[in-house]
Amino acid sequence: MFNKFHHSLSSLVGPLWIAGPCSAEDEEQLTELAIRLKIGGAHILRAGAWKPRTRPGAFEGFGASALKWIKAAGDVSGLPVITEVASAKHVEQALIAGIDMFWIGARTTVSPFLIQEIADALKGVDIPVFVKNPVNPDVKLWMGAIERFMQSGISRIASIHRGFSSFENSTYRNKPNWELAIELRRLLPHVPIICDPSHISGDAAMVPTLTQIAFDLQYDGVMVEVHLNPTKALSDAMQQITPDDFSYLKKQTIVRQPTAKDPVELSKLHDLRDLIDELDNENIEKIAGRMEIARKIGQYKDQNNMAILQLDRFKEILKSRTETGLRNQLTPDFILRLYSLIHEESIAQQDKQMTKPELRASSKANKH
Repeated sequence: MFNKFHHSLSSLVGPLWIAGPCSAEDEEQLTELAIRLKIGGAHILRAGAWKPRTRPGAFEGFGASALKWIKAAGDVSGLPVITEVASAKHVEQALIAGIDMFWIGARTTVSPFLIQEIADALKGVDIPVFVKNPVNPDVKLWMGAIERFMQSGISRIASIHRGFSSFENSTYRNKPNWELAIELRRLLPHVPIICDPSHISGDAAMVPTLTQIAFDLQYDGVMVEVHLNPTKALSDAMQQITPDDFSYLKKQTIVRQPTAKDPVELSKLHDLRDLIDELDNENIEKIAGRMEIARKIGQYKDQNNMAILQLDRFKEILKSRTETGLRNQLTPDFILRLYSLIHEESIAQQDKQMTKPELRASSKANKH
């Protein structure tokens, strides 16, 4: 899958491992790290030259001067190098410096204007481009960014799942919302997908678990932030791991096969999937029955001049269903998301039963 991304990857079998610091901090440090990552099994060295931050005042990278450090570290270690670009000027400077690949950051992917500017700057330059998901959970925006690069002639392109911002309290720095990455894969099955467990977690201790989940979901690789001394990193110190941690992570992570090779075992899987199909059909019929009752409730509310939204009732449903879910090994988060969707559809079904005031005809129409 990545064999054409760079000549050093021509014999790659299995997932792609991209590793390196959040930011390139100096040439000597980066070169030492690159050598250790090469020994530890990394395939590509990542390092940021420009670091767009959420708020001003934070360290934003050393800019174009860091590009020569990244290139030198790649040359010494033998690893191809990748850095983030967020403007046409970045593209120009990185190409001149000899950077092998680019990634597009989440804050850039949100803007079709910036994406088009970068895509236009890359016309005629067939360089590998990795596109991170936008900060907000919008699959079409992510897909659109990828398509803009394709239309500019980029043939070697991949996506990076780095999680999504959320106003809710969460274990993660950026909620994974795995279903959105899976949906992108459904829409663009030919585009490889890489997981960025460092940005999803925001916590080095969670990187191994998220890496394993990614490979369990058949991701094509990972991009992990690694620093010689994470506690002294100038940016994102909490989520970076050491080179030794990276080496151990690569050895311990299990890369699973897409299907069983034993026909007997495969038959067992088909039987289990048949059971799921039957249960899904039953679930749909039960939900349809629930919506029929919702429509009757809508008629009752209309006849008795009652508002559709009954918040206390919804809170009661969430509480009781969550308790039932826990007794059946279902998480509260799943129950909340499931019943929020069911409640939304129930409201829509009830609304169809409510009497709607007709618009008055215009005075001109009344005269006729």
